[in-house]
Amino acid sequence: MHKLFLDIETLPAAEKDQKTLKMLFDKKHDEFDQEKFDEFLSKTSFDGAFGQILCIGYAVDDDPVQHFYNENNEKKTLEQFWDLVQALSIAPRNQQYPDYGLLFVGHNVMDFDLRFIYQRSIILGVKPAYEISFARYRNYPIFDTMKEWMKWANSGVGLEYLALALGIPSPKDGIDGSQVAEFHKKGKDKEICEYCQRDVATTRDVYRKMVFENSPGRLF
Repeated sequence: MHKLFLDIETLPAAEKDQKTLKMLFDKKHDEFDQEKFDEFLSKTSFDGAFGQILCIGYAVDDDPVQHFYNENNEKKTLEQFWDLVQALSIAPRNQQYPDYGLLFVGHNVMDFDLRFIYQRSIILGVKPAYEISFARYRNYPIFDTMKEWMKWANSGVGLEYLALALGIPSPKDGIDGSQVAEFHKKGKDKEICEYCQRDVATTRDVYRKMVFENSPGRLF
């Protein structure tokens, strides 16, 4: 069985969608307020309906961390991701309860990263390699380090917080998730992708600690 460690970095809605978003915003507000609209717009980076995937960081098993990034071509990034999933998976013997032999590992990956990837795939017409089960209260085919740490309590914990508690260096070196849109505006996509890779490496270290595996070190 392969393990696919992953993390995504997202951006607010594209300019082409802002007219639609303004219409939706106006329906909920009696008067237009630019500051409130800007806040509403920035929050679309958490919403797969209008937000965008800038890059997908990933690592397969013990291999070095890599990423998919295609400037102004989110669709290609999604196609590359699903091609990788297809290449790593096996044909299931039982079609009723299919097992594709691939474990997806990420921090809050069940409620955010993988969900966002699915939503953007639908929006952009990229068919997933197959339907991944999002059944809760289990750790296969998705091992969510946040869910497993909290044992499915109705609360969460950040990756940096958990990593530091486990004696793992913070991945938030010079940038964190709240700064991604700002870095993108300044043309610093390279720095964002590197940050995404650090999150993947940290997630892999956290996973190994949680399942009591010996870590061979950070590989990227």
